Amino acid sequence: MITPSRKAPRIHLRKSEWVVFGVIFVYSFIPGFGGLIRVLELAGGPQIAPENPRALIAPTPIILHTLTSFLFCIVGAVQFLPSIRRQRPAAHRVIGRMTVVAGCMSALTGLWMTHFYVFPEALQGAVLYWVRVLLGTAMIGLIIWAVIAIRSRNVFQHGASLLRAYAIGQGASTQAVLGIAWIIAVGSEAMGPQRDGLMIFSWVVNFLAAEIFIRVMLRPPKRRREHSSLPTNTASTPRNDT
Repeated sequence: MITPSRKAPRIHLRKSEWVVFGVIFVYSFIPGFGGLIRVLELAGGPQIAPENPRALIAPTPIILHTLTSFLFCIVGAVQFLPSIRRQRPAAHRVIGRMTVVAGCMSALTGLWMTHFYVFPEALQGAVLYWVRVLLGTAMIGLIIWAVIAIRSRNVFQHGASLLRAYAIGQGASTQAVLGIAWIIAVGSEAMGPQRDGLMIFSWVVNFLAAEIFIRVMLRPPKRRREHSSLPTNTASTPRNDT
């Protein structure tokens, strides 16, 4: 007798989760779209974006960085949806492994480009160079710490570490938004120290948003002490002597 296969229950996301995922998707797509155009150009497509000599000399790091960063930002957003974690724990683990690999590859290729590519002073000063090196290294360390934390069943540290790493990975999105706002306000693109400061400030904004989210949404509620609201009774209960 052939038993009918059971269909997996559908995933039901709350409206707030759809809104959060939609905002993150659009937010991540702003720099990701430009990166994907560059990847298509390097693959032989028509040239749309301005020519980048660094991409022509060593295209592989840019391709890997663009694809893994886009994967880390888009797929990583799914990991923060509570309904996915509750209704699909197995899928959450599989996506988590994929996100860990993508995040580490994104950080490693970013470090490679920061150190080995030759940037003009207008695009990267000494301060921005060291900030990129520090944040790229910190992103890898946070991802590794998140893996260690979940193996120790420390769910809060796992989520907090990944969220901080995600804030670093989403730096390009905030930089794109602030860069567009700068062009609208000033009328020209920020260059030199102004550009360095704008990019560093973008990471500061992301870190502040991550810390607020960690304290409001991820931090477990404090356990109430037993009988904390009950008055202490120092009198002893008399015994019934037989």
